[in-house]
Amino acid sequence: MTLEDILQAFQGEEGEAADSPQWRELFQTICQEAVRLGMELNTKYHTPEEIREIMGKLTGKPVDETFRLFPPFYTDFGKNITIGKDVFINSGCHFQDQGGITIGDGALIGHNVVLATINHALEPQKNRKNYYAPITIGKHVWIGSNATVLPGVTIGDWAVVAAGAVVTKGVPSGTVAGGVPARILKRISEKDREGFQ
Repeated sequence: MTLEDILQAFQGEEGEAADSPQWRELFQTICQEAVRLGMELNTKYHTPEEIREIMGKLTGKPVDETFRLFPPFYTDFGKNITIGKDVFINSGCHFQDQGGITIGDGALIGHNVVLATINHALEPQKNRKNYYAPITIGKHVWIGSNATVLPGVTIGDWAVVAAGAVVTKGVPSGTVAGGVPARILKRISEKDREGFQ
């Protein structure tokens, strides 16, 4: 049983693999590591270099030297987060990443943002079975404070999500979305984005 086996089960509807004792044991081990690293990150001061080191352990991937984070930061798994270059995550964010979270270069994520990649079945006979869908945040996206992004959402490059929004469907590149549920409020003109990649 490997991390890849765990990640395979986080695609679509929770399958039978998640019922095996070996799968559950490894899953719990990874979750407990995320809790331990989160406590380490959140309960004392760390230099920016130390924060990047802890985030690298948490995600299981190298974190670029341009990455910045203001703790506290919370995740219940960690190993399905991919962070681009020059990303900033403000304090109090919660990432439920089993379904996969990818954050593009230059993204800004405001205070208390929730990225949730898990939903549950509504039908009683399915006993709240998990459903997983990834969240993809494009390059130079700005997500305002207290926004919530739900499973399966892609936010396009240079888009803005207004503070307090609940994003239930994709946000096209170069747009501003806000509200509950979020809808497109305006478009950022091509001229305004000219010369920026």
